[in-house]
Amino acid sequence: VQLQASGGGLVQTGGSLRLSCAAAGRTFNNYRAVAWFRQAPGKEREFVAAMTRSGSTPYADSVKGRFAISRDNAKNTHYLQMNSLKPEDTAVYYCAASETIIMSALRSERAYKHWGQGTLVTVSS
Repeated sequence: VQLQASGGGLVQTGGSLRLSCAAAGRTFNNYRAVAWFRQAPGKEREFVAAMTRSGSTPYADSVKGRFAISRDNAKNTHYLQMNSLKPEDTAVYYCAASETIIMSALRSERAYKHWGQGTLVTVSS
């Protein structure tokens, strides 16, 4: 399966972007969870948000209330709506998916087998 992340770009502080994650070769219904991670320059990759097949949506504290993860089953696409963006949100954003993840590991990048190529989000101050 291939995951394709898109939608990144340059936005001013307070602006919004919507990232997309499309799956080729398999439907997202086959995955127990789909998640977004990000990696800022010089930092480790960190968890942003996830959506389980049943619809649970945990978020990192740093984005709670500003970001929203969703899915469109008809388009086989997951989305990350990012509002009220801050300069500290600048990072490469990755989508990831797992068929076998357990709920306690949703925030762990090691639990995800499939990864997209990343899309760059830059928030200017």
